[in-house]
Amino acid sequence: MTAPGAPMVYFILALLAIWLILAIVGTLIKGLFWLALLGGVLFVATAVWARWQSRPGV
Repeated sequence: MTAPGAPMVYFILALLAIWLILAIVGTLIKGLFWLALLGGVLFVATAVWARWQSRPGV
């Protein structure tokens, strides 16, 4: 049995992993700084959004 919010948690974790991979690839490949920046911004935005969604009473 899974908890009612489990699919959303997995989705958020998958998004965070994708954004982290994009940021790392953008850092490693010269000339793709924009990809690292985009990955970092999306990672932070997803983490903030997930934290805001998990607050009780919202």
